[in-house]
Amino acid sequence: MSGFSRQPRPARGALVGFELYNPLASVVVFSYNPTTLSRSLQPRTSGRDGSRSEVLRIAGPPVETLRLRVHLNAADQLETGDPVASTLGLHPQLAALEMLLYPKSLQVLTNAAEVAAGALEILPPEAPFTLFVWGVGRVVPVRVESLSVEEQQFDQALNPILAEADLSLRVLTTDDFPMGHVGWATFMAHHVVKEAMAVAEADALGNGIHGLVPW
Repeated sequence: MSGFSRQPRPARGALVGFELYNPLASVVVFSYNPTTLSRSLQPRTSGRDGSRSEVLRIAGPPVETLRLRVHLNAADQLETGDPVASTLGLHPQLAALEMLLYPKSLQVLTNAAEVAAGALEILPPEAPFTLFVWGVGRVVPVRVESLSVEEQQFDQALNPILAEADLSLRVLTTDDFPMGHVGWATFMAHHVVKEAMAVAEADALGNGIHGLVPW
């Protein structure tokens, strides 16, 4: 046998950060997809005053939180003699993850110079616009709420070569962006895809549900 397999390679999940002056500020493609993805959704309701006429009103998309564990391993790169992995281990991958939480150093220095020059109001720098990519059915803008890293093995230079990162991501919706922002359009596209999938499920069930409801 040739060893060739017709089985398609699985898609890889990723976190991709974009910035105005650095279009690909941070790209983290998962070497190994997490085995589980935990999701929690909290509805945004407007009927909080006890009014019966308001009880079913929805103020916007739900607040959705994603939790996942990313496994990072430099073994494959080290085996093939990758010069970056041989020199730095997993530091570049970990740095790409962490930079989703950092302001750019240039912006920090610029703001510090403006403060020193007497500027009265300085806007805090923005984090990268970040997309969580998990197959074609889930591409959503997110904000990293928390990141914890456990470095488990090191090379002779104490570079991490095996690590796990626990991520908590909050999905950003059309309520979080102005209408002209790319994040607004990205989430709206996700919203429409989700509606289409829900309709496809209803069509698959056919008319069987009519026997379950009184109308």
